[in-house]
Amino acid sequence: MKRSYILCGLLLLLCIGCASHPYKDTITQASTIDILLAGVYDGEMTLGELSEYGDFGIGTFNRLDGEMIILDQTIYQVKADGRVYRPANEVKTPFAVVSYFEADQYIDIKKPVNFEQLQSLIDKHIRDPHIFYGIRISGRFSKMHTRSVPAQQRPYPPLTEVAKTQPEFVMKDISGTIVGFRCPDYVKGINVPGYHLHFISKDLKQGGHILGFELSGGRIEIDSANRFTLIMPEHCEDRQKLDLSRDREKELEAVEN
Repeated sequence: MKRSYILCGLLLLLCIGCASHPYKDTITQASTIDILLAGVYDGEMTLGELSEYGDFGIGTFNRLDGEMIILDQTIYQVKADGRVYRPANEVKTPFAVVSYFEADQYIDIKKPVNFEQLQSLIDKHIRDPHIFYGIRISGRFSKMHTRSVPAQQRPYPPLTEVAKTQPEFVMKDISGTIVGFRCPDYVKGINVPGYHLHFISKDLKQGGHILGFELSGGRIEIDSANRFTLIMPEHCEDRQKLDLSRDREKELEAVEN
């Protein structure tokens, strides 16, 4: 009888392990990039709530207080001083994109590539440009160029104005991990079409939103996702005043580049 109980327990654990996660192959997003561009920097979703939807991702924080990196179930905050912090679960986010990362493809990098070359390389390997992809790259970088954004005060300026004063950081000969997503072109206004990537160093001391890099060698991991869930704030008076029919493509280019 005791042996039967043990066997049943092992089978139950096996079934639990094999069961698909409800958010597998799903990108979950809080708010939209156009709302953020317009200067709505206060969110409703806490980091604790956000972590229910993924163990991997990027975003920002209330009042636009730095860059978010979610890696291996841990949320990191790169503030305007370029340093990495661990925010509390009660902190809120006005914009974030998360998933449960399970790599489908691997690409080993054995010779130096820059940001543009790496994007072209990944584009050649993905099977369908019309779905979403989580991108994780671990390796050694001869150069990593990032930025972060300082916390803002009301009345909030648009993100293009914030970007004009953003601190930038150049790191040399550094190991770390790139975290982010490749989104299809049709998400214009919702997310960033193409690549949106953040970086965190291996020692968890430096990072930020990526502006450029030179990768000496490492591994690219790609996780395809054919589902997308958008969670809009329920109570947002600032958003209700916005004209979301406006084309903000040039504003996004100015901020991203």
